[in-house]
Amino acid sequence: MADFLTIAELPRQEILRLLEATRKNVPVAEGRSPNRTALNGRVIANLFFEDSTRTRCSFETAVHRLGGQVFNLTPSGSSISKGESLVDTARNIECMGVAAIVVRCAVSGGAKMVADGVKCPVINAGDGRHEHPTQAILDVSTLMEEFGSVEGRTIAIVGDITNSRVARSATHALATLGAHVRLVGPPTLVSKAFERISQGSGTVTTMSNLDRALEGVDAVMMLRVQFERAAGGAISSDYRQMFGLTPDRVARLAPHVIILHPGPMNRGIEIDDGVADDPQRSRILRQVTHGVAARMAVLEDLVGV
Repeated sequence: MADFLTIAELPRQEILRLLEATRKNVPVAEGRSPNRTALNGRVIANLFFEDSTRTRCSFETAVHRLGGQVFNLTPSGSSISKGESLVDTARNIECMGVAAIVVRCAVSGGAKMVADGVKCPVINAGDGRHEHPTQAILDVSTLMEEFGSVEGRTIAIVGDITNSRVARSATHALATLGAHVRLVGPPTLVSKAFERISQGSGTVTTMSNLDRALEGVDAVMMLRVQFERAAGGAISSDYRQMFGLTPDRVARLAPHVIILHPGPMNRGIEIDDGVADDPQRSRILRQVTHGVAARMAVLEDLVGV
């Protein structure tokens, strides 16, 4: 790959290759195996123009685990605050000899704009409502650690689907690998256009009844309502009652069903404390570990020596 901007255009074998690399990186991400040297002498630039904890810190950790160096640039304290464009900022950073640029921005397609404007590899760390491809790799990797394969498995993704780049990327990856995806939420936040993602043996279905959607699932991924994208006006006061994952709902799930959430969580809205912290079902913190491993895999693939 020259850049890593989207999951939607990746063939099945390419996704599987990155997932296998992610699996092998997990012991390194956990600190149980020695760090690698694939990025020795390389500098990676993190351009994060939206707030982030897990993605930014896991990219930093991934670079360190691969023996490289990393620096972070945010709007505060940078020339972005003076009106410099995203692409101009990236071009200036590239001239400092960085090996790759990681971009998070509020503009859908912003990572592609940067990739078109520079010669070094660009990794999309989330662009507006568009995609979050490394999140899809870590989410599927977490599921595969549990089930071995996602082919034929039924995964419910619940919440603010319309505004979620996580949902979009995960749906593309899961459908490509043969999973059956149920996208669940209020009609105002779930577009039937997502059903067009169905490809190969995978299927995508949109639903507005959570209790029905949870029947026969293998995993449930909860999403937060993205109030920063004006989604708050599209939900009602009974959102938790209608679409929250509560202990009562979890009690009706089959014993093997696991729970995911990309974070940050709005506890008490889309997910209750007892569910998020369930030691038997929750794989939320495990996703964070797989996030380091997945970002290592992408960095190795693009710029590793």
